[in-house]
Amino acid sequence: MNPILLDIPLQLEAERLLLRAPKQFGDGSIVNEAINKSFNELKTWLPFAQTIPTVEETEVNLREAYINFLKRDSFRFLIFHKGTKDFIGVTSFEGLDWDIPKCHIGYWINTEFSGKGYMLEAVKALCELGLNHIKFKRIEIRCESTNLKSRSIPEKLGFELEGILKNEDFSADGSKLTDTCIYAKV
Repeated sequence: MNPILLDIPLQLEAERLLLRAPKQFGDGSIVNEAINKSFNELKTWLPFAQTIPTVEETEVNLREAYINFLKRDSFRFLIFHKGTKDFIGVTSFEGLDWDIPKCHIGYWINTEFSGKGYMLEAVKALCELGLNHIKFKRIEIRCESTNLKSRSIPEKLGFELEGILKNEDFSADGSKLTDTCIYAKV
């Protein structure tokens, strides 16, 4: 089946969270505010967070993400708290290979909400969508070996650590080589 024909929900619900595609114009301002608030933490791990984007750049990025969602090239979800409507962070299926089918999951959290189990809950909901609805045969989570908070997500969700690739990537700022953990659920 052509992936463009797949019925992928634009919104997911978890116990405390609502995950939705970035389909609402104006999402850029709330996401940009979270990037600003979380910049010091994000820049350590994420290449996109080496400079603070403008609200317009964030809005463009989100609109492009929605286009990619519709094209079935990637699936980005913005995470909101059901009760308070606060913006929590982002999680997504990236690197889709429809022949196998497989993907990897990316995520980042608004620092204000870190340590409350929200990202674990969001990634769990995304995994359930991927394995049970989309029928991925393999979902990976890759992260830097020293990023213990990020590593805890796949470990708590029962992903298998398949290996640690030595000197496999550059640090987010490009200054040194880093080791990459590869976790997978099949």
